[in-house]
Amino acid sequence: MKNLWAPWRMAYIRSPKKHDGCVFCTPRSAASEEQEIERLIVYRGLDLYVMLNRYPYAAGHLMILPYRHVADVTDMTAGESAEFMLLVQQACRILREETGCDGINVGINLGEAAGAGVAQHLHCHLVPRWKGDSQFIAVMDDVRLIPEALEQTCVRFRGAFKKHFAERAE
Repeated sequence: MKNLWAPWRMAYIRSPKKHDGCVFCTPRSAASEEQEIERLIVYRGLDLYVMLNRYPYAAGHLMILPYRHVADVTDMTAGESAEFMLLVQQACRILREETGCDGINVGINLGEAAGAGVAQHLHCHLVPRWKGDSQFIAVMDDVRLIPEALEQTCVRFRGAFKKHFAERAE
Protein backbone atom coordinates (compact mmCIF):
# COMPACT_ATOMS: atom_id res chain seq x y z
CA MET A 1 0.00 0.00 0.00
CA LYS A 2 1.29 3.45 -0.93
CA ASN A 3 0.58 6.51 1.21
CA LEU A 4 1.24 10.06 0.11
CA TRP A 5 0.75 12.85 2.62
CA ALA A 6 -0.92 15.92 1.06
CA PRO A 7 -3.02 17.60 3.77
CA TRP A 8 -3.71 20.67 1.62
CA ARG A 9 -5.80 18.52 -0.74
CA MET A 10 -8.67 18.28 1.77
CA ALA A 11 -9.37 22.00 1.40
CA TYR A 12 -9.71 21.44 -2.35
CA ILE A 13 -11.86 18.33 -1.94
CA ARG A 14 -14.29 20.14 0.36
CA SER A 15 -14.32 23.43 -1.54
CA PRO A 16 -17.25 24.39 -3.77
CA LYS A 17 -16.49 23.49 -7.40
CA LYS A 18 -18.86 25.90 -9.10
CA HIS A 19 -17.80 29.51 -9.41
CA ASP A 20 -20.25 32.33 -10.02
CA GLY A 21 -17.64 34.14 -12.09
CA CYS A 22 -14.14 33.73 -13.41
CA VAL A 23 -11.72 32.17 -10.91
CA PHE A 24 -8.98 34.53 -12.13
CA CYS A 25 -10.89 37.82 -12.00
CA THR A 26 -9.67 39.79 -9.01
CA PRO A 27 -10.01 43.45 -8.07
CA ARG A 28 -7.07 45.72 -8.92
CA SER A 29 -6.75 46.89 -5.35
CA ALA A 30 -4.91 44.74 -2.87
CA ALA A 31 -6.78 43.13 -0.01
CA SER A 32 -5.27 42.54 3.41
CA GLU A 33 -1.90 40.76 3.54
CA GLU A 34 -3.66 37.63 4.83
CA GLN A 35 -6.21 37.66 1.99
CA GLU A 36 -3.50 38.20 -0.62
CA ILE A 37 -1.58 35.21 0.73
CA GLU A 38 -4.78 33.14 0.84
CA ARG A 39 -5.35 34.03 -2.83
CA LEU A 40 -1.63 33.23 -3.49
CA ILE A 41 -1.05 36.66 -5.06
CA VAL A 42 2.65 37.46 -4.97
CA TYR A 43 2.67 40.78 -6.87
CA ARG A 44 0.18 43.37 -8.10
CA GLY A 45 1.12 45.57 -11.02
CA LEU A 46 -0.77 48.32 -12.79
CA ASP A 47 -2.65 46.13 -15.29
CA LEU A 48 -1.54 42.59 -14.38
CA TYR A 49 -0.80 40.51 -11.32
CA VAL A 50 1.32 37.47 -10.47
CA MET A 51 0.11 34.52 -8.43
CA LEU A 52 1.20 31.03 -7.51
CA ASN A 53 -0.64 28.21 -9.24
CA ARG A 54 -2.84 26.51 -6.62
CA TYR A 55 -2.29 23.14 -8.36
CA PRO A 56 1.36 23.45 -9.41
CA TYR A 57 3.34 21.29 -11.81
CA ALA A 58 6.47 22.15 -9.79
CA ALA A 59 7.38 24.12 -6.67
CA GLY A 60 7.21 27.84 -7.47
CA HIS A 61 4.83 27.49 -10.45
CA LEU A 62 3.71 31.08 -11.15
CA MET A 63 1.03 32.59 -13.36
CA ILE A 64 0.83 36.12 -14.79
CA LEU A 65 -2.66 37.43 -15.50
CA PRO A 66 -4.33 40.68 -16.57
CA TYR A 67 -6.92 42.09 -14.19
CA ARG A 68 -9.12 42.66 -17.22
CA HIS A 69 -11.13 39.65 -18.34
CA VAL A 70 -9.58 38.93 -21.75
CA ALA A 71 -9.11 35.55 -23.39
CA ASP A 72 -6.35 36.16 -25.92
CA VAL A 73 -3.05 38.03 -26.23
CA THR A 74 -4.52 39.85 -29.23
CA ASP A 75 -7.05 41.44 -26.87
CA MET A 76 -4.39 43.03 -24.64
CA THR A 77 -3.68 46.76 -24.78
CA ALA A 78 -0.18 48.03 -25.54
CA GLY A 79 0.26 48.88 -21.85
CA GLU A 80 -0.83 45.41 -20.75
CA SER A 81 1.53 43.81 -23.28
CA ALA A 82 4.51 45.86 -22.08
CA GLU A 83 3.80 45.13 -18.41
CA PHE A 84 3.28 41.47 -19.28
CA MET A 85 6.81 41.13 -20.67
CA LEU A 86 8.29 43.07 -17.74
CA LEU A 87 6.58 40.67 -15.33
CA VAL A 88 7.76 37.61 -17.29
CA GLN A 89 11.34 38.94 -17.04
CA GLN A 90 11.11 39.72 -13.32
CA ALA A 91 9.37 36.42 -12.54
CA CYS A 92 12.13 34.50 -14.33
CA ARG A 93 14.80 36.33 -12.30
CA ILE A 94 12.94 35.65 -9.08
CA LEU A 95 12.32 31.99 -9.88
CA ARG A 96 16.02 31.46 -10.55
CA GLU A 97 17.00 33.20 -7.32
CA GLU A 98 14.32 31.68 -5.08
CA THR A 99 14.23 28.12 -6.41
CA GLY A 100 17.69 27.57 -7.89
CA CYS A 101 16.02 26.12 -10.99
CA ASP A 102 18.06 25.15 -14.05
CA GLY A 103 15.41 26.27 -16.53
CA ILE A 104 11.90 27.69 -16.80
CA ASN A 105 8.97 26.74 -19.02
CA VAL A 106 7.06 29.91 -20.00
CA GLY A 107 3.80 29.21 -21.74
CA ILE A 108 0.38 30.45 -22.74
CA ASN A 109 -2.40 28.11 -23.90
CA LEU A 110 -4.82 30.09 -26.05
CA GLY A 111 -8.19 28.37 -26.14
CA GLU A 112 -9.52 25.12 -24.76
CA ALA A 113 -8.23 23.12 -27.76
CA ALA A 114 -4.71 24.34 -26.93
CA GLY A 115 -4.99 23.08 -23.36
CA ALA A 116 -6.16 26.17 -21.49
CA GLY A 117 -7.93 25.03 -18.31
CA VAL A 118 -9.53 28.46 -17.94
CA ALA A 119 -9.71 29.57 -21.57
CA GLN A 120 -11.82 32.69 -20.99
CA HIS A 121 -9.13 34.51 -18.89
CA LEU A 122 -5.64 34.82 -20.34
CA HIS A 123 -2.87 33.52 -18.10
CA CYS A 124 0.78 32.73 -18.61
CA HIS A 125 2.48 29.86 -16.76
CA LEU A 126 6.07 30.00 -15.53
CA VAL A 127 7.17 26.58 -14.34
CA PRO A 128 10.65 26.20 -12.83
CA ARG A 129 12.51 23.07 -13.99
CA TRP A 130 15.57 21.25 -12.72
CA LYS A 131 17.91 18.73 -14.30
CA GLY A 132 16.48 15.38 -13.22
CA ASP A 133 13.16 17.09 -12.32
CA SER A 134 11.29 16.22 -9.14
CA GLN A 135 13.63 13.50 -7.87
CA PHE A 136 12.89 9.80 -8.22
CA ILE A 137 9.24 9.96 -7.16
CA ALA A 138 7.97 11.33 -10.51
CA VAL A 139 9.76 8.57 -12.41
CA MET A 140 8.75 5.75 -10.07
CA ASP A 141 5.11 6.64 -9.49
CA ASP A 142 4.08 9.56 -11.73
CA VAL A 143 3.85 11.85 -8.69
CA ARG A 144 5.02 15.45 -8.31
CA LEU A 145 6.63 16.55 -5.09
CA ILE A 146 5.97 20.09 -3.80
CA PRO A 147 8.31 20.51 -0.81
CA GLU A 148 6.89 23.73 0.67
CA ALA A 149 3.40 24.88 1.64
CA LEU A 150 1.98 27.25 -0.98
CA GLU A 151 1.38 29.98 1.62
CA GLN A 152 5.05 29.86 2.68
CA THR A 153 6.17 30.07 -0.93
CA CYS A 154 3.76 32.97 -1.43
CA VAL A 155 5.21 34.95 1.49
CA ARG A 156 8.75 34.33 0.25
CA PHE A 157 7.93 35.33 -3.33
CA ARG A 158 6.00 38.44 -2.20
CA GLY A 159 9.17 39.62 -0.48
CA ALA A 160 11.27 38.84 -3.56
CA PHE A 161 8.95 40.76 -5.91
CA LYS A 162 8.84 43.71 -3.52
CA LYS A 163 12.65 43.76 -3.36
CA HIS A 164 13.07 43.47 -7.15
CA PHE A 165 10.67 46.27 -7.95
CA ALA A 166 12.14 48.51 -5.22
CA GLU A 167 15.60 48.00 -6.77
CA ARG A 168 14.22 48.88 -10.23
CA ALA A 169 12.82 52.15 -8.85
CA GLU A 170 16.22 53.27 -7.51
